[in-house]
This record gives sequence, structure tokens and C-alpha cells, in this order.
Amino acid sequence: VEEEYQEDSVGHKRSYSNPGADLRRPGSLHFSSATSSISLTTPGSPGEALVKNNKLENMKKWTISTYKCSRQSLYEKLGKTSKTVDPELDDQIETLRDTQRKYSNILRTAKALSSHFYNMVQTQNSLGSCFSDLAHKSPELQQEFLFNAEAQRNLTKNGQQLLASLNFFVSSMNTIVNKTMEDSLLTVKQYEVARVEYDAYRTDLEYYAASRETEANQQKTAETQISFNNKKAEFEKLRSDVQIKLKFLDENRVKVMAKQLLVFHTAVSAYFSGNQAALGENMEQLAGKMKSPAAS
Repeated sequence: VEEEYQEDSVGHKRSYSNPGADLRRPGSLHFSSATSSISLTTPGSPGEALVKNNKLENMKKWTISTYKCSRQSLYEKLGKTSKTVDPELDDQIETLRDTQRKYSNILRTAKALSSHFYNMVQTQNSLGSCFSDLAHKSPELQQEFLFNAEAQRNLTKNGQQLLASLNFFVSSMNTIVNKTMEDSLLTVKQYEVARVEYDAYRTDLEYYAASRETEANQQKTAETQISFNNKKAEFEKLRSDVQIKLKFLDENRVKVMAKQLLVFHTAVSAYFSGNQAALGENMEQLAGKMKSPAAS
């Protein structure tokens, strides 16, 4: 069955048994010939192709390695595979993380104390200024206002010295927590990633070793052995780095904290006991430490 119809002097013919078979282009449309220009591009140099291939190869290796590590981590959580364990080193790492959490709490509390004490010193300074002003305007209470103004000035002066000690303590704690310990923990994270990679390739090597000795399996075993040796060397190097860093970190932490806690205790005790001479001596020690940071 066919149907013909007209639309704006343009003829169409349609077949329902074979739609589109006899469809004719509109008669009023004309196509003009045009010359097309083809832009010629210089083919890439061999160096560019090599770089591109290297990128693809690196991406392929990264994808495979990421898959293996993700699978290893998942199987470890599910208890379907074994992992390399160093109980002594793992205990040291956990001790470091616990110490950082506790020191972070000290740092946070010391910052709050320094902030509150700063506000108190500012209030004492303002109160001393009020007493001094009233001493000149109230002759009948001049002596009493002057006594209190002098007391607030002394408290402000001593408070500023204690505040400097608190700020120095906070700065030292911040260096230990957020720089020294964080640097060691960064190496620990790299070590943990290397451990997962090492175990992932170790698991693959064990799998191929237990498989049938076919040509494909032998080739896979040889490739996995090379990757395993590389990951093993990287893992052992990072484990050695972690052990060395943890040892020196612990020694440095004890030495630095012993000095800082002594300075902190001396400053606080001198301030609240009214020992201005001891507080001044403590300030001199702080000044010396600030000039030579290596000594602290």
C-alpha cells in the first residue's frame, strides 16, 4: 500500500510495506558543490609516541597494583589471607599514635589556658588603669586606689612573663605533635602501604607456584617474581626507615619534654607563689632558648 501527498510543492512518496524505501529528497533542495580543504598535520615524533606509550604502561601498572592492594586489604579484613606481621614494630607504631593523641590533648588544653590567661592579664591591666585614674580624681581615696593600681600593674607584669612561658610551651608542643611526630607517622603510612603491596605480590607468587606448570603460568610466575622482589626491597627499606625514625623520635621527645616541663613548672610555680625573681630568671632562660632553637 502506498500513499502520496503534497506539502508546499514538495513531493513525498511513502510505502507502508517498506517505510523509507521510496522516500525521495525534497525537489526544491539543491546542493552546491564545494571544495573541501584537508589540513595536513605533521605526524608526531618518535619521542612523543614513546612518552605516550610510557604513560599508558605506567597507568596500566598502577591500575593492576591498585587492584591487587585493594584485594589484599579486603581479604585481610575478611580473614581469607595472611599478612606480614612485625609485633615489636607494630607495638612501637601503636605507642607513637597513642602518644600523639595524648600530646595533642595537652596542646589543645595548653592553648586554652594561654588564651584564658591572656584575657585575665588584659583585664588586670585595664583594672589597674581604672584605679590609677580614680586615684587622681578621688583625693579622699587616693592612697587606696594607688595601692591597688600598683598591685594590678605588678600582676600584669608577672602575668605577661608567665604568658610568654605558656606560649613558648605551646609552640614547642606544636612542633613535637604536628611536625616531628607527624613526619614519623608519614613514613609509617608509606611503610604500611608497602607492606600491603608486598603481601599482595607474595600471595600472587604463592598462587602461581601452586598452579599447574603451564607455559602461561611459568611466564606469570617469572613476571610476578620480579615485581615481588622489587616490592620486598621497598618494604624492607621502609621498615628500616621506620625503626630508625621511631628510635630517634623517642630519644628526642624525652629530652625536649623534660626541658619543657621543667620550664613550665618553674614559671607557673613562680607566678602563683609571687616569686618575681624566679619568674624573671625563667624569662631569661626562655630568651636564650628563643635565640638558639637548636638547644631546645
